[in-house]
Amino acid sequence: MGIQIRNVQKRFGVVTVVNGVSVDIADGEFFVMLGESGCGKTTTLRMVAGLELPTSGSIHINGKDVTFAEPRHRDIAMAFQDYGLYPNMTVFENIAFPLKIRKVPQADRRRKVEETAGRLGIADYLSRKPFQLSGGQRQRVSLARALVRNPKVFLMDEPLSNLDAKLRAVMRTEIKKLVSDLGITTIYVTHDQIEAMSMADRIAVMRRGDMVQVGSPLEIYDRPLTRFVADFMGSPPMNLFPASLKKPGRPTCQIQEFVDSIPDDEQSLIAGRLDSTGQFSAGIRPEHLKLVQPGSTGSARAVVDFVEPLGQTTNVYLTAGETRFIAVTDRCDRQVGDVVGVYAPPEFVRVVAN
Repeated sequence: MGIQIRNVQKRFGVVTVVNGVSVDIADGEFFVMLGESGCGKTTTLRMVAGLELPTSGSIHINGKDVTFAEPRHRDIAMAFQDYGLYPNMTVFENIAFPLKIRKVPQADRRRKVEETAGRLGIADYLSRKPFQLSGGQRQRVSLARALVRNPKVFLMDEPLSNLDAKLRAVMRTEIKKLVSDLGITTIYVTHDQIEAMSMADRIAVMRRGDMVQVGSPLEIYDRPLTRFVADFMGSPPMNLFPASLKKPGRPTCQIQEFVDSIPDDEQSLIAGRLDSTGQFSAGIRPEHLKLVQPGSTGSARAVVDFVEPLGQTTNVYLTAGETRFIAVTDRCDRQVGDVVGVYAPPEFVRVVAN
């Protein structure tokens, strides 16, 4: 049955931090809430956990209304950024603690702890104290303590942000595989788009208390609905070229060749994405732009401002008129000052609301 969040709002005094959020999270789904600091994602997670009460709206877990239920009655487990381990306890005692307070028999506790520790690769550390572990090992202990009782819902609030980049990459894979194998419905909060893209079944991009777009990682990346989502997802982000449609007919753009490339299925979306002044943006990901000979059919003339070789790819910074943008190519021999043609394949041009 999963989780149903219905018109949930949270206010602190006159400040609204979550603004009528609604979403259905399927049973067993790995759902990521992604956004900048202060966008309301952690507050939403805390309301699902029962650590905050909503000002209005309702929350259902597996068909049961838990809007005002205590956390212990929700059958959830949480993992936090700061691990939250008991320093005076061994790894075994930390993992076993949730079972102990539920009065699980000692033999069953030992079996469950050893099984969970084995899955997370920390079976050899059960007799150690937290201060004797690395950051990655402590994070595994925190996850093991949350997972040991096989909860119905697993909530994670930026659990990898204290780890180095290499270990984060390893832990992303381990967490996703573990919760998928266990079939646990998971809500994961992060500000890191790479975590969101690599782990999520679906992503909710949040801004100022709203879920501005919900979809699969590739839907969010390939077809952002708004300028905020287009700019937030991707490194480097999507190129956005201001365009307008003042009256029925042909839209205009700072780089006319790019708006002329908008395919028919995207053209049909323009009317619904115009702002009050008739403005929208034509968007294209940097890796989809093609550098061609100047004057090539359908291409725009641009000058190379800067070349950033990254080994596997090269970032080429370009200027066309007064418009600056970026193309990502394979290794190339372009030089600063070169004049190039830039072609936007129609199938990759998107209509984005401002």
